[in-house]
Amino acid sequence: MMLIKNGMVVDPKNKIEQSSDILVKDGMILSIAKEITENDLKMYNGGSAADCEVIDASGCVVAPGLVDVHVHFRDPGFTHKEDIETGARAALKGGFTSVVLMANTKPAVDNIDTLTYVIEKGKKTDLRIYTCATVTKGMAGKELTDMEMMLAKGAVGFTDDGIPIMDTELIECAMMSAASLKVPISLHEEDPALIANNGVNRGKASEYYGIGGSPREAEISLIERDLEIALRTGAILNIQHISTKEGVELVRQAKKKAAVQGNGSEYAIGKNNIHAEATPHHFSLTQEAVIEYGTLAKMNPPLREEADRLAIIEGLRDGTIDIIATDHAPHSKEEKARPITDAPSGIIGLETALALGITNLVDQGHLTVMQLIERMATGPAQMYGLSAGTLTQGSPADIVIFDANASQVMKDFVSRSTNSPFAGKRLKGVVKYTIVDGKIAYQADSLVDTQ
Repeated sequence: MMLIKNGMVVDPKNKIEQSSDILVKDGMILSIAKEITENDLKMYNGGSAADCEVIDASGCVVAPGLVDVHVHFRDPGFTHKEDIETGARAALKGGFTSVVLMANTKPAVDNIDTLTYVIEKGKKTDLRIYTCATVTKGMAGKELTDMEMMLAKGAVGFTDDGIPIMDTELIECAMMSAASLKVPISLHEEDPALIANNGVNRGKASEYYGIGGSPREAEISLIERDLEIALRTGAILNIQHISTKEGVELVRQAKKKAAVQGNGSEYAIGKNNIHAEATPHHFSLTQEAVIEYGTLAKMNPPLREEADRLAIIEGLRDGTIDIIATDHAPHSKEEKARPITDAPSGIIGLETALALGITNLVDQGHLTVMQLIERMATGPAQMYGLSAGTLTQGSPADIVIFDANASQVMKDFVSRSTNSPFAGKRLKGVVKYTIVDGKIAYQADSLVDTQ
């Protein structure tokens, strides 16, 4: 048994936010109460209070383990950047107990052999690892994968993340298939025909580098297209890593339309079928960071303007954006050392995400801790139907314990890569324990630089 005492328990699903103890047995949450006594332990453990592991969570938040539904572990094919083992360690250090991997590996997850490889290797870690399969074969945007078969063999959703799907007829067929299977389809929304050099916003940043950059219209046009298709087909649609204020408003209006239900409605789906992600870097930074940090702040879609950042924060606040996902995208130092037009896009995010949420959302008064956990655990788990994101009695004991008042310098990453503009920055929020299946999977070093 494990007893977590004196923590501030925050569980959005059950609307709990109070000082409580949590008792864990056989990998499950057995009891939550304001105080669990030694007599309680004897009752639950057949007359003995011995052999109960006790964690004193005084001064800390005790919450459902975080769930990241947009992660790249680069395995198979690009393991010089990251692999499933190193990615799992990074996730656990960041307070995540479940992740959903993207399918743009080499080979891509469009076949049973690669799918099985990822799932089986994931089982050897302490992290709960799920994976999407690709929407199209080879991510070529020409022919759909066998979604039903891939789902039956363990995929939890579908995405060609990294490559937009431009064939409108094909994406409609994909959404119809996803709707019939009742699984999410997650889409990367950037029209390459409108982009000269991706990863840098068309505006001040692209002018600084003397390149074409990525205009906001590249995102807006595809979000508009795909929301309209989702409303007609009933697909569970996830708009990935949203970056524009116009994109946020399109999602907001689509959710309002989707909430119209009943006979005679022209809309096919309910309010929970349209979702949108925001990354910590898009709610924390603007295109100014690309000028300051160069390729370390190059990403797809790019960092945009302050008005976009604030619109994303408002979308998180009002629930238009219901998921915070890292888009953890490791790259080697050598790759990021290339010129701005040649370096790959993306940053690591698993080890900094919670701290960025506390520092830039909670401490700034934009979100409560409850709302942050809802966006980082409960909402993502619900979209994929995962048994996660809650501290409900009888649910798996996947728990994060963190000090929201302590701060630390972001360094000593356990990810294989270190490509982050937040490296060396002091942020508030320190993960003390990550517990998976009732066992401590990560515990902070007592020597960590906190204050």
